[in-house]
Amino acid sequence: MVAIENYGNYETAWCPGCGNHSILVAVKNALVSLELEPSQVLFVSGIGQAAKAPHYLNANVFNGLHGRALPVATGAKLSNTSLTVIVESGEGCSYGEGGNHFLAAIRRNIDITMIVHDNQVYGLTKGQSSPTSMEGFVTKTQPTGVVSSPFNPIAVAVTMKAGFVARGFSGRIDHLSGLIQKGINHKGFSLIDVLQPCVSFNKVNTFAWYNQRCYELPTDYNSFDWAEAISASQEFGERIPIGVIYQNDRSPFEDHFAVLGKGPLAMQDVNLEALKDIMNSYY
Repeated sequence: MVAIENYGNYETAWCPGCGNHSILVAVKNALVSLELEPSQVLFVSGIGQAAKAPHYLNANVFNGLHGRALPVATGAKLSNTSLTVIVESGEGCSYGEGGNHFLAAIRRNIDITMIVHDNQVYGLTKGQSSPTSMEGFVTKTQPTGVVSSPFNPIAVAVTMKAGFVARGFSGRIDHLSGLIQKGINHKGFSLIDVLQPCVSFNKVNTFAWYNQRCYELPTDYNSFDWAEAISASQEFGERIPIGVIYQNDRSPFEDHFAVLGKGPLAMQDVNLEALKDIMNSYY
């Protein structure tokens, strides 16, 4: 029986009131509900306050370069398909520095879950605008306001027909934990974009701002309907839908490699004679 204590309890470096605290609780609850042992899970993160989240868990962790978590996670999943691989980082790391890897992961449909802490600002580097910052948002480095249009990760993922696309809110922990469980259970690439307040550097998109606008998708919403999902993905402002926006049954990337049908590469025996022949072929 897996208990939440198995994942540890650590003092964090986050500000009091930061949404990261609630996301950490939701992640732990999801893992325990799925009966996943810490040894069965690999977290991969980049750089940023959100990327510190795996530091506060007992689990396998790889903390990589800014925006480069997805390539590491892809390699890990292909070499050991028995692992539950979760990428966890902020929206700057994931959609800015890592934007090209985000697109590649959707195309490949690699069986990993990507949890993005989206507070619409760079929190670690003291408050400049991020890819999802709203137009007009005033920061230390944009004193006259952001002029670029915000990146819409949900719309991009739905348009590219990602396997599983969801949005959560850190203020609704149980709902978010359920989304994380569904994302992990989905066979293919899963995106869970989590709206969260940054109490230090974003005084616009606050807990109250999100809480007033976020609403759970109704029970009759069809997340397999691409056209309906496209429409839902465009809604962000006075009302913001949270829940499973879109999902499909695309074959995961791993299914296209016959060698993985024999089991995880990490568990397969190495054919030294075959390797020797390959090496000799280069002479």
